[in-house]
Amino acid sequence: MEAQELLIALHDESAGYEISPDRVPLSVLRSFTRDVDEFLRGDGNDVDTNALDISIEKGSLAIRTAPTANPVLLNDLRKLANGQEMDGVGLKRRAVIERWQKSARGGRRWRVSIAADFLPAAIVISAESDFRADDADQWVRVERYVRGEIEDMGGHAKPNAHIRLPDGKALLVDAAREMLRDEKINRLYKPAMIRIVAEYNVMTREYRGAKLLEFVEHESRLDEKDLDRLTQRGAKAWRDVPDAGAWIDELRGSKE
Repeated sequence: MEAQELLIALHDESAGYEISPDRVPLSVLRSFTRDVDEFLRGDGNDVDTNALDISIEKGSLAIRTAPTANPVLLNDLRKLANGQEMDGVGLKRRAVIERWQKSARGGRRWRVSIAADFLPAAIVISAESDFRADDADQWVRVERYVRGEIEDMGGHAKPNAHIRLPDGKALLVDAAREMLRDEKINRLYKPAMIRIVAEYNVMTREYRGAKLLEFVEHESRLDEKDLDRLTQRGAKAWRDVPDAGAWIDELRGSKE
């Protein structure tokens, strides 16, 4: 298929007025462009969002993309245009559509449309639509220990901590003001272990609504006594095996 230009538009009157080139709430601009960026990139960074052209049109905040022929993105758009069950659509795109669908049901005059020449009709997420993905919406409440590097802590209106996880993803964790105020250790840009409570998606392995319960002190240095004790236990357990390496190779089915 030839490259397609996409137009993703937000129609929003929740602030009491119609979005226009003369007036756009900064918070709306920020959250919508972030969602569009995530939607276009998808699970595999399908689209280079640095090449976006943005336009604001009367009655909407519209983002027009440079032409793209990415097959994953275009196939996901076909699925969304053909039905409101999102099974088979990329996980990150599902998450964005679900956020938009939730906003549209919030009793506001709010909707998002996605249009392209190759689609039979624009995809519209509104109070009347019902986009859903039964196999993706599997959120469970968990309490977990999480390791990462703390990149930022604080905030005036909503105190939180920004954690960079080992896989490179960022985790935003809400925190009690008193907990951050009374913290005596400088934890910025240092590895840390924290205990959180959050919702966890068993399909996407993402967290949402995370709250910080405590900083956990942990000792990462090697304890020579413990190592020596484990070595002695291992030697005792393997003492009747003449060649441990050969025995493991045999179990694995390895051959010379």
